[in-house]
Amino acid sequence: MTTANPLLEPHELPPFEQFTPEQVEPAMTALIDDVKATIEQVLADPEAATWESVIAPIEEKERALDNAWALFSHLSNVKDSPELRDAYGKALGQLTEFSTWVGQHAGLFKAYQSISERDDFSALSEPQQEAVRQALLEFRLSGIDLPEDQQKTFATLKNELAQLSQTFSEQLLDATQSWTKHITDESELAGLPETAKATLAQYAKQKDKDGWLITLEMPSVLPVLTYADNRALREEVYRANVSKASDKGPDAGKFDNGPIMTQILEKRQQVAELLGYRHHADVSLATKMADSPEDVIVFLDELAEKALPQAKEEFAELSAFAAEKLNLPELQPWDVTYASEKLKQQTFSVSQEELRPYFPANKVLVGLFETVTRLFNVTFEPAEGYETYHPDVQLHNVYEDGKLIARFFLDLYAREGKRGGAWMDECRTRMKLSDDKVQIPVAYLTCNFTPPVDGKPSLLTHDEVTTLFHEFGHGLHHMLTRVDVKPVSGINGVAWDAVELPSQFLENWCWEEEALAFISGHVDTREPLPKDLLDKLLAAKNFQSAMAKVRQLEFSLFDMHLHMKAEGFDVDAVQSLLDTVRDQVSVVPRIDDNRFQNGFGHIFGGGYAAGYYSYKWAEVLSADAYSRFEEEGIFNEQTGADFRNIILANGGSKPAAELFKAFRGREPSVEPLLRHNGIKAA
Repeated sequence: MTTANPLLEPHELPPFEQFTPEQVEPAMTALIDDVKATIEQVLADPEAATWESVIAPIEEKERALDNAWALFSHLSNVKDSPELRDAYGKALGQLTEFSTWVGQHAGLFKAYQSISERDDFSALSEPQQEAVRQALLEFRLSGIDLPEDQQKTFATLKNELAQLSQTFSEQLLDATQSWTKHITDESELAGLPETAKATLAQYAKQKDKDGWLITLEMPSVLPVLTYADNRALREEVYRANVSKASDKGPDAGKFDNGPIMTQILEKRQQVAELLGYRHHADVSLATKMADSPEDVIVFLDELAEKALPQAKEEFAELSAFAAEKLNLPELQPWDVTYASEKLKQQTFSVSQEELRPYFPANKVLVGLFETVTRLFNVTFEPAEGYETYHPDVQLHNVYEDGKLIARFFLDLYAREGKRGGAWMDECRTRMKLSDDKVQIPVAYLTCNFTPPVDGKPSLLTHDEVTTLFHEFGHGLHHMLTRVDVKPVSGINGVAWDAVELPSQFLENWCWEEEALAFISGHVDTREPLPKDLLDKLLAAKNFQSAMAKVRQLEFSLFDMHLHMKAEGFDVDAVQSLLDTVRDQVSVVPRIDDNRFQNGFGHIFGGGYAAGYYSYKWAEVLSADAYSRFEEEGIFNEQTGADFRNIILANGGSKPAAELFKAFRGREPSVEPLLRHNGIKAA
């Protein structure tokens, strides 16, 4: 195999600086062909198959493919360009076809079946046994039992779905970046803090404009909706944001995701019916902790029943305050965040902007590392001499007892060509190599915080601090695994509705005085967050928590009900369903042009279809897991070791419910979540 193309070798770290989009298609072709040839080679006698004769050599060959895909799929999210977008789209089609080919390979399925039925199956390690069990389920979900003509239909549908999801994400990014508002009169930005105005000035400068430029990126939208005294400006930005990628708003029809959404839903239903399921929700839950979509609806409805009365009280309080103090007798959607911030400041005398100086990004990172060191006995050091894709990106090494066990690339700041939000993704997965070495795990940790401006450090809100801890929790799940079997190593093989457990769990330390003492440090004085501000922060923690809860329940119920439908996927029907869910649980006003669903990337461009509820499901698990630390000490050495050894180290090698029960000593309880959120129904 030639090394002219750097993607053809399973590099220890991605060769970012050697990469060009032209390498993608030929590399994918060569790597996929190589894996296919290996599969055919090891299947000479499927009935005599063993782990070592079949699965191990295939996984070794797949390593280069996985590592190459991890490079350019990541770059497509953080360094978008027309050339990379085109190359990625073609590669996505190749990978989807290959995945379907593997999933419908009768000989490979027979080999896995033979391995599972061998007398010595129990002699395999627990992770190996679980990987075989999960693979057999995935074969069935890939249409292995279908007649040949239906397998072809299935393969076509899966490829079309992959392309449609990518188109949805690309149009959402294009719609987000297409709208701007140029401001030259600073008085129009009255109320905005200096940090926000500096960000808008930087956006203008990047476009060779004077003044300030408002965009639909979150570091721009959120400050405007939260602080701008100019109500007309808030309305204009709000309307542009909630109608983007739709048939409404300033770019009406140009990047409309409505037809894409309809096609995705129709094709998902066709796949479900081919596999013998009622609808996509059944397919989704086949690999999750929850037993059925109906059980999920009951779970969500019960949470809504507990939270809705308090949410209505919170909104009534907000409306009365806005009418009396802000001369807003009738709250509009673009007033809610603004009025909420004013009420929060009046009630608790604390704002996110007031907290920013205490959370310089570099200080928060040091505090994050110290938190994890105390909990899990690992240490962190910046790496040197590595390739990168942007000057802002840093590589860090993770050590245990002086031994390198993992690495992660940290990409903190928003910039053009980088999709919004925050996420963790796999760069390298821990796995045993054929020469008895281990490929150590490497993670991508990506956020979109306000970048340093004019030599001044980036200052985070407390909300952003919790976001960083959240994503790092995912990273720890990936990096601190001790499982060497790739399909169940780290986050692989973990039930989707349990995968948020470590991430939400780690957020808790952002609220603890003992931890904030070293997480925070004033940008000028280096003093930690003062006691009076901490008390205000803690008092404000559950401000409008019930309103926030029902908003998330709205998304979760919409997603699950939508994917429990077997027909009626046109744009109007989807809108009608969302309106019905909002009538059930929403307490805030809405406008007719709100097309939230057209930008719901989690379920149309990501992996959360019929799975968005997992955030709520995992919140129950994470709150209950943390309650053990509350009982035994938030830095209790044994409790931290138990969480690492039981939850993090095992990855997907054992069922999530079994691992949780082993850590907590009982089934999960919803009470800690309600208590942590200040929901009075507790």
